[in-house]
Amino acid sequence: MNQEASYRDLLKEREALEQRIKDARRRELSAAVAKVRELVAEFELTPQDVFPSGRSTRATSTAGTKVPPKYRNPATGQTWTGRGKPPRWIQNEDREKFAI
Repeated sequence: MNQEASYRDLLKEREALEQRIKDARRRELSAAVAKVRELVAEFELTPQDVFPSGRSTRATSTAGTKVPPKYRNPATGQTWTGRGKPPRWIQNEDREKFAI
């Protein structure tokens, strides 16, 4: 047997093996999906139970909402919510006199 024939034989074997792999995956995947559906039905799971988004419901409901200002500069009308770095006009001052 020459080198070329051996190479062709190996290619045919590879094709046959790839087909067997596809068939086995298809069978096992079908069994896995059936098992998952059985467990979902048995425990009455929701998609959120199985695939949580990673965020709590509280975080998603408050994300991106604006906070009303707590302080106002009477000279300029600028406001500050009390979160983050304080503006210059309130730094080192008694915040009570700026409370809204």
